[in-house]
Amino acid sequence: MKQNHSFSQMGRQIKRVVCAMSGGVDSSVAALLLKQKGYEVLGFFMRNWDIRDEQGVCKADQDAEDAAWVCKKLQIPFQEVNFVKEYWNDVFSEMIRDYESGITPNPDILCNRHIKFTALLEHARHTVGADALATGHYARTSAGEFATEYSGQQVRLLKAVDRLKDQTFFLSQVPQKALRRTIFPLGEFTKDVVKKIASSAGLERIAARKESMGICFIGKRNFSEFIAQYVDPRPGNFVDLETREVVGRHNGVHQWTVGQRCNIAGLARAYFVAEKLTDSGDILVAPGHDHPALYSSTVHAGQPHWIHSPPEDFYGRGMLECEFKFQHTESLVPCVVTSRTHNPWHRSPSKNDLTVSLANPLRALTPGQFAVFYRGDECLGSARILRPGPSQFDLDVDSCRTKRRES
Repeated sequence: MKQNHSFSQMGRQIKRVVCAMSGGVDSSVAALLLKQKGYEVLGFFMRNWDIRDEQGVCKADQDAEDAAWVCKKLQIPFQEVNFVKEYWNDVFSEMIRDYESGITPNPDILCNRHIKFTALLEHARHTVGADALATGHYARTSAGEFATEYSGQQVRLLKAVDRLKDQTFFLSQVPQKALRRTIFPLGEFTKDVVKKIASSAGLERIAARKESMGICFIGKRNFSEFIAQYVDPRPGNFVDLETREVVGRHNGVHQWTVGQRCNIAGLARAYFVAEKLTDSGDILVAPGHDHPALYSSTVHAGQPHWIHSPPEDFYGRGMLECEFKFQHTESLVPCVVTSRTHNPWHRSPSKNDLTVSLANPLRALTPGQFAVFYRGDECLGSARILRPGPSQFDLDVDSCRTKRRES
């Protein structure tokens, strides 16, 4: 007999769960596991982008077909929901504004915050009376498999058992209210086990699919050609930051990100983006992949989003010792986070609210990305990077100037 894992808190039974279906193996197995545990599962596919790529293909069409096939196979209801307008207004337009301003956004984090864990969750609650939302993310919460909206308990976001696939980085801006109604069925599994579960359930077709890549819901594109459709070219110079000589031309700061190789025509020497000067349109470039100008040991970030609650030691002492990363695939680095305001409870979004001091310098700390903070297994939250602190090159130059003055 199938065990019923519906869960009662404060007199309300959590039974009906909407699972966000992408057509991939992770969301498919998430839905399968929920059904096996006795939940009433409904599969929702989000259509957030309806513009075809350069080859006339709309990636969402194939994904929707696969998601519908999985739901039919699992014998659960399937529904396609349209959030194209919400995605355009809350994620894509913001992304374009960022590129126009010369910073590099992270649409995956914003999409989770605004679309999947706000728009979809609210739609699921109000249209089909869903008690909770489930996704195929590799993550866990302190509530385990049960949503806790009805108990009033705060929920902590925890790393997945599979550390290589852990996706808490992309969930670091999810609101606490949404997390209380969210289940992550894959949090205790490794990717290889998930694929085996899919195959054993007759979902080999889905298990064999390649991992999705590229911009969230838009897919893999030729970035330069794609972004040129939305941001007008504004040519500028590549400038060697050591010699201040012009070494090449570019079509706009929006097509480049910090740390990227420039491949300047006619030059054998490899240059990498160190800083983008949006006022002049010039890009300062450094000779060599590991040039000191690409490394910094401090980060200035904006207003933090704390997932569970503001850490007591941070708002008590104004200082938080934790771990940091700004790229999903990078290792965690010990850091100290301090507030840049005298009264940390009075936070102004217009000010640089956080300074993050890193245990060792990191390469290509990029404005527009997110500084994500961890303590042990817990993802504490994140704050958007406004700018890196002085580079190792700047510090070396300043040190030389000081020594010359002293001598």
